[in-house]
Amino acid sequence: MRLFAAVFPPSDAVGELAHALVPLGRLPGAEALRWTGRDTWHFTLAFYGEADEEETADLTARLARAARRCAPVPLRLGGGGRFGDRALWAGLAPDSGRTGLMRLARSATAAGRRAGLVPEEDRPRFRPHLTVARSRGLVDLRPYVDELQRFQGSLWTAGELVLVHSVPPPGGVPGARPRYEALERWALEG
Repeated sequence: MRLFAAVFPPSDAVGELAHALVPLGRLPGAEALRWTGRDTWHFTLAFYGEADEEETADLTARLARAARRCAPVPLRLGGGGRFGDRALWAGLAPDSGRTGLMRLARSATAAGRRAGLVPEEDRPRFRPHLTVARSRGLVDLRPYVDELQRFQGSLWTAGELVLVHSVPPPGGVPGARPRYEALERWALEG
């Protein structure tokens, strides 16, 4: 099964972001974007790829330990960016607990590495983001990023680490998206 570790924002934070995205839907080219669903918005801390039952059990035990060592993290959604003209994302406000989230991401990555799911050399730089739209490169995302820069949500606390199973969409269904199922949840206790 395809796995990743994540932090999901609470419904209030998700609602604030959804409200901030409404004007973006009126920008030129917005109809060509595939907007992601609110229920999928999350910060990916570590991506593990395919794991069998034994690897999943090992990873689960390691993530439980990591959650016990990491403290809850105060966060605030704010601003945004893009990955080329392929993905539009919302980020964290500068006054947010970026350092705490990065620490949690390092712990989640280390748990995956020790479980044999993340190669030592496979360490991309962690950039906390929630993907809100995708494009096939047909839309200039710069005006969307400019609009998102004005957004700053309310402070909330990330108090939970989640192991997620990414269920691929059914083949041959246009516009189908993966479904995310929480396999395990751990309170951050550090």
